[in-house]
Amino acid sequence: MPHSVSEQVEVEQLLRQARLRVTRPRVAVLGAVHAHPHVDTDSVLRDVRSELGQVSHQAVYDVLRVLTTAGLVRRIQPLGSVARYEARVGDNHHHAVCRGCGAITDVDCAVGEAPCLVASDDNGFVIDEAEVIYWGTCPSCAAA
Repeated sequence: MPHSVSEQVEVEQLLRQARLRVTRPRVAVLGAVHAHPHVDTDSVLRDVRSELGQVSHQAVYDVLRVLTTAGLVRRIQPLGSVARYEARVGDNHHHAVCRGCGAITDVDCAVGEAPCLVASDDNGFVIDEAEVIYWGTCPSCAAA
């Protein structure tokens, strides 16, 4: 959920630029994704309900699908994890996931432009993205 008037204006502007109708649920969902990197659907639902009151799971799923299709959010789902959503779109970055606590962090691509990896055999595909997930132990889990 947007935390200030300027954040709400920015979220509404993003929706308009994507040629999406500006609705309260869309503003609330997009605001929640902007406020919490790598957020899961249940957390988005909690934020949206705290802002708008009763909203169904299905409504949040539908808005997340629309926002993902429009390119305003990115959906990631590391193996063994629920789907997560992030507002960092349009660049070439990857993720590191902690095997202990499941924390997820962004990792900039070492090469730069998408796709940052070249397939040894593209099988005729025109490849425009490479998704890399680094697995390991976060600093908190390593210290424990």
